[in-house]
Amino acid sequence: MTTDKDLNPMYVMKSLNINPPSADKTNPFSTFEMGKLWASYMGNSMSIQILSYFKQHCEDEDIKLLLENGLALSKDFVQRIEGFFKKENFPIPIGFTKEDVNLGAPRLYADEFYVHYLKYASKAGMSLYAVAVPLVMREDVREFFIYCNQCASIFLGQINSVLMEKKYISAPPKIPTPKGVELVDKQSYLNGFMGEIRPLQALEIIHLWDNIENNVTSTALLLGFHQVVQDKKVKALFKRGLTMTDKAVKQYKEKLHLEHIQSPAHLDHLVTPSTYTPFSDKIMLFHKVDMFAMKIRSFGNSLAVTARRDINGLYARTLINIGLFVDDGMNILIDKGWVEAPPKAFDRW
Repeated sequence: MTTDKDLNPMYVMKSLNINPPSADKTNPFSTFEMGKLWASYMGNSMSIQILSYFKQHCEDEDIKLLLENGLALSKDFVQRIEGFFKKENFPIPIGFTKEDVNLGAPRLYADEFYVHYLKYASKAGMSLYAVAVPLVMREDVREFFIYCNQCASIFLGQINSVLMEKKYISAPPKIPTPKGVELVDKQSYLNGFMGEIRPLQALEIIHLWDNIENNVTSTALLLGFHQVVQDKKVKALFKRGLTMTDKAVKQYKEKLHLEHIQSPAHLDHLVTPSTYTPFSDKIMLFHKVDMFAMKIRSFGNSLAVTARRDINGLYARTLINIGLFVDDGMNILIDKGWVEAPPKAFDRW
């Protein structure tokens, strides 16, 4: 059984000695620092509200400790970003507040779902921090994102340990160890629709698995949101997202199934029948638009390492559908006055 010691993050609630210095007029925030800190603030202010509600309805002690660790990380990151903003006289975003969550609402998800959600959200956060590290130029901000990346890495390790120990996920697929170095000598290596079709290679399996894992979690989260959302336009968009994501998952699973490779299971059974909303329509819509937008990066990574044309075709169609979903979601957010504008360039026109 996982112990409290095993789940204690290495850096949570510890000082890394990277407190922002006084504002340096010779080295003010660049576009990179502004953009990445702003996006990190918005995402973590949202996570604080979501995880606070999840924690209210968690009975499993190991999972509750994971939620507490995730909550502590988000609060820590937000506090540090506010420190940067204050010393640079940068306006602190509104983000999301206690008004966006009803902690007294009935349970919407089972305890097991929280672990899958934490992995889903942490992977998205880690991709943001990892991209920021080589881009930001100010040393103090870069050190902050290195810190965020370290924390997220440790936290994801804890999440995976709980998932495996409680048998909430299948063991990763196994393939034979190569007997030697093999060169690709036929154009048929790229085939997928017809003719000679080779078995899936390791990177293709990894990304199919990862995309299925992300999407079954996204589907369960979206199913719960669809049950409780109040606005009719948002509800219709969530319904569309459910249909679109479910279709994509079936197609990815089929690719693995044809080669007798198992895939992550659906999580819809972890959603309760509650229709009492614990979240504001604003935070639910922002969450899904934000996470669908993050999928674009994930599918871009998948396309980069996938050689079979049939799988690349699936990813390309998914990207088109995701782009349309995000665009329509943003239009609703704008119409409702729920969008804070990120920092932007000078208006020279």
